[in-house]
Amino acid sequence: MLAVGLLAAGPAGANPAFPPAFPPNQNQLPQLPREPDIYRALPITTPDSDPWYNDPPNIAAYRPGQIVRSRVVQTRVLGIPFPVHTKQLLYRSENAHGQPIVTATSVIIPGVPWSGSPRPVVSFQEAIDSTSSACNPSYTLQTGTFKEATLATSWLAQGFAVNVPDFDGKFNTFSTWDEGKMVLDSLRAIKNDSSLGLRHSGIALYGYSGGGSGSIRAAGLRKTYAPDVKILGTAMGGAPADLAAQAHYATTGQPGVTGISNFTMWLGFAALSREYPQIFDARKLLTPAGQQIVADLGDRCVYTAAMTGMWRPIRDYFQPGKSLATSPGVMPLLRDLSLDKHIPDTPVLWFHGMWDELIPPSKVVLPVVRKYWEAGADLRFTTLPLPEHVTNAAVGWVPAQAWVSAVLRGASPGPRFKLDYPAPLPKGFPGT
Repeated sequence: MLAVGLLAAGPAGANPAFPPAFPPNQNQLPQLPREPDIYRALPITTPDSDPWYNDPPNIAAYRPGQIVRSRVVQTRVLGIPFPVHTKQLLYRSENAHGQPIVTATSVIIPGVPWSGSPRPVVSFQEAIDSTSSACNPSYTLQTGTFKEATLATSWLAQGFAVNVPDFDGKFNTFSTWDEGKMVLDSLRAIKNDSSLGLRHSGIALYGYSGGGSGSIRAAGLRKTYAPDVKILGTAMGGAPADLAAQAHYATTGQPGVTGISNFTMWLGFAALSREYPQIFDARKLLTPAGQQIVADLGDRCVYTAAMTGMWRPIRDYFQPGKSLATSPGVMPLLRDLSLDKHIPDTPVLWFHGMWDELIPPSKVVLPVVRKYWEAGADLRFTTLPLPEHVTNAAVGWVPAQAWVSAVLRGASPGPRFKLDYPAPLPKGFPGT
């Protein structure tokens, strides 16, 4: 019903301009309504209008993880109030250039009693993958539209606390190393709040897709950025590991369902242009139509961003003679942002689908997994014999949550293994 309502609403406030037509072999959807416009009509103030999220005037004086302000909010699932205690912390962290910023985390404490040890914490990194702060979990937990709520409730039912950081910051740049810093600083913040009683808690990380990226980046940076944060284990999957390879895949026209992957490059371009405007400069690289698409993607959640960019290869919107591969700085930056730059020193459980139409394992994931293995990482990796990105999110979560739960209860993370089986599909099959 929500989707029907969205489509019926039409392209309200069609600004910036949007291409009036597309080539016949591309996605023909017109400009879609934006989720943030719907959120702004709700009685819960969106982050861009809520002074609670404002920077303190002396932000540079704050230490990483130091709390700026806090509040108690109501968590909802599908719009229905959920019986948990949720405290939000605004804390200091760093952006991609090491400059001080503030972002928020939501700490959810269940009513389930816990005794015998400090209550364990699962830091749950949602796949935010959006360009608007209204899509961040500190807001969607309040509206009841946090899209991974079902997964988080399993840990709450076991009595664990769940930490849900806005690890893309207020300005929603993703696939950068500051994601890891924001996760780590959220864990410092929850320890700094004495009222939560989590200062000595065991911590594990979980995330899939964009959430997997935030999780593994935090694990990779822990040793150098936050050695005071102890992580018992990180479970993640479905994350783009080699961003240069992912850009090559998502920039070109892919056949069939794999053409959905084109949206990841459009969305990545829109997000990275915020932190690296001179490298990802739409005015220099893209045609007017391409610039309009990037501008349109500047204030969307992942759902309409995906529908806007799927089956529209960005390759067709470069100015003559331009491409990501030949543009100064693009490929070196993407390689620097890839997951093999910082390898975790704590236990990792990593899974990926054998056939993933968004993030093909053979070119984007498995080469990085092998680098982890050769570097001696405490790694458990497996490919799942299943198709489709979201299916693997649901199926892979089952063993991942069991592993996280066991590690938090004091069990051994188990031996290293690398079950990087190739997909049982013909060589060159799209999405492998």
